[in-house]
Amino acid sequence: MFAVVKEVLGAGNAVNETAVSRKYEKLTLGLIERGISITTMESCTSGQIASLISDTEGSSAILKGAFITYSNEAKIRQGVRAEIIDTYGVYSAETAAAMAEACRAAYGADIGTGITGSFGNADPNNADSIPGEVYFAIATAQGTEAFHCTVPAQTSRRAYKLYMADVIGDCLLSRITGAN
Repeated sequence: MFAVVKEVLGAGNAVNETAVSRKYEKLTLGLIERGISITTMESCTSGQIASLISDTEGSSAILKGAFITYSNEAKIRQGVRAEIIDTYGVYSAETAAAMAEACRAAYGADIGTGITGSFGNADPNNADSIPGEVYFAIATAQGTEAFHCTVPAQTSRRAYKLYMADVIGDCLLSRITGAN
């Protein structure tokens, strides 16, 4: 489905939670200022992205809603076609893209973000699970971009979520500010 999946890197092994929170405040204020709405469909991050966006006063003007779709069934119920998961695997650029597009369509948002992957342990329910491998996608009216990130071992589930929030925050910020 994707000719190129962009490889992205994080800041290293440890992520500064305060810095991630500031990044999302900047992102959210930028979205508010520009009148750009956003939604998420999150699996491995379990709502961390939506939570960070909603930490900023006034975020209700731009955060249309969010889905936490931890299971395959939840993804399918929220609009990801089962054939995509069956064909490409739940941990794939194609599934992340379908998640981003489905949540964007469900809420009529300007930006949809889908995140799927495995953190510290392999998922016994999905054969394509490789710990530390995460795919995410950003869908807009201009199209959908897919990304892959290899996450180094972290000290906790929360640290994994913050690591990916940091990476995704950079990608979202670059979309709204026009930076590369």
